[in-house]
Amino acid sequence: MSFLQEIQRRRTFGIISHPDAGKTTLTEKLLLFGGAIQEAGAVKNNKIKKGATSDFMEIERQRGISVSTSVLAFNYKDKKINILDTPGHKDFAEDTFRTLTAVDSVIVVIDVAKGVEEQTEKLVAVCRMRNIPMIVFINKLDREGKDAFDLMDEVEQKLGLTVTPLSFPIGMGYDFQGIYNLWEQNINLFSGDSRKNIEETIAFSDVQSPELEKIIGEKPATKLREELELIDEVYPKFERQDYLDGKIQPVFFGSALNNFGVRELLDCFVSIAPSPRAKESETRLVDPKEEKMSGFVFKIHANMDPKHRDRLAFIKIVSGTFERNKPYYHVRQKKNLKFSSPNAFFAEKKEIVDISYPGDIVGLHDTGNFKIGDTLTEGEIMSFKGIPSFSPEHFRYINNADPLKAKQLDKGVDQLMDEGVAQLFTLEMNNRKVIGTVGALQYEVIQYRLEHEYGAKCTYENFPVHKACWVKPDDAKNEEFKEFKRIKQKFLAKDKYNQLVFLADSDFTIQMTQSKFPSVKLFFTSEFD
Repeated sequence: MSFLQEIQRRRTFGIISHPDAGKTTLTEKLLLFGGAIQEAGAVKNNKIKKGATSDFMEIERQRGISVSTSVLAFNYKDKKINILDTPGHKDFAEDTFRTLTAVDSVIVVIDVAKGVEEQTEKLVAVCRMRNIPMIVFINKLDREGKDAFDLMDEVEQKLGLTVTPLSFPIGMGYDFQGIYNLWEQNINLFSGDSRKNIEETIAFSDVQSPELEKIIGEKPATKLREELELIDEVYPKFERQDYLDGKIQPVFFGSALNNFGVRELLDCFVSIAPSPRAKESETRLVDPKEEKMSGFVFKIHANMDPKHRDRLAFIKIVSGTFERNKPYYHVRQKKNLKFSSPNAFFAEKKEIVDISYPGDIVGLHDTGNFKIGDTLTEGEIMSFKGIPSFSPEHFRYINNADPLKAKQLDKGVDQLMDEGVAQLFTLEMNNRKVIGTVGALQYEVIQYRLEHEYGAKCTYENFPVHKACWVKPDDAKNEEFKEFKRIKQKFLAKDKYNQLVFLADSDFTIQMTQSKFPSVKLFFTSEFD
């Protein structure tokens, strides 16, 4: 297959939603259709200890939530599909924002009973900012939920989207009979038996046909015809280009747990979703069809395999081909690196690959060379934009609970921070370490992983900080900056990259500081440089 054909057949997307909307279950069912796994383990069912294949950390299994982003790939209808399964839990939002820099399109999962929830709103706002094409999947149709039209209105109003349904439910909750697929013009009947892998579909080109009454009954048939007429009048016609430009979002209905409506979603997805798109770097727009390789690190995961202390840097290939054992230029470190065992992910298996194409995600074994946002090229000096670190919302001192394990603790904290799980600030005054996180649950994750992966115990102490502000003085030598440092010395720290950070205890303090020291600029995100 030619280089261009390989790019055309790639589909790299993320699945985003509020926790519990059924994102991990949907990921699993997609893998089932792709033949990547043989059976789906019910994620929350404690009788089945297996857990979803995409939740591989012990703490995720215990809580039934996804904590880290997994990469899963499979082939379907001659397309190579890469799914980035993102954590839905808001405490891990930062990981998800970063993952969205590596996807070419997104599927948004919405719970039929709860509708649009707060986490979904934040994530969709990021997608809109970046013009990422989105498909909406309304899940759990076998439960009682909101009316389909009301739901679509809510999606339009709360998320600021323009939707058009490509499938539509016949009944809802207890009366749920199946789905009419507008995209393929057929009816898929729901048997309610989740053990059946694939439901049968009935081709149905003419909804006016009396056959419809025989299949779903008189009342539902009349109702469906009315609803389809309404859809025709109210919603815009689906145009692929509008979807690719982020102007229109197709909607599908189904139940991931019962494997229903998932095939329709997948079939439509592989035919309309974009192949790898061009990406903006700080110097120019990089096209996937370029011959020279470029890619960036959007995630680092330590201890993929607890038996071997290994770190994997996840790299999204933006252009060219990534080849095993070929030297590539690490832009930040200004040196060439070679990789003898680049990993690709196939469901839960990792395998070594000789060549990867734009859109693919490659895992590189890392001994500490990579940080999030790093760029690899064939010599060109550029870096990809848009992988910032945000100001945390929670701050705690981290203390060593076992003096004999100080080394292990330092190493563990260091590696977990490289993963972007949280941020580490070292106070200038006394070198005490402060961990800042987006959500409180991360402290548990850090504590758990330090103990189980590094054999180190830690305790926390509250540290009353409201926000971390990155400090950029107009002139580091001027008197005003020296005065700022003298007065605020108790609240100054360095982040991992040795950048100066002011830990402010309230919004009021930030305002006062800005008016008192106008030449000292404060920022709430640090674009990694």
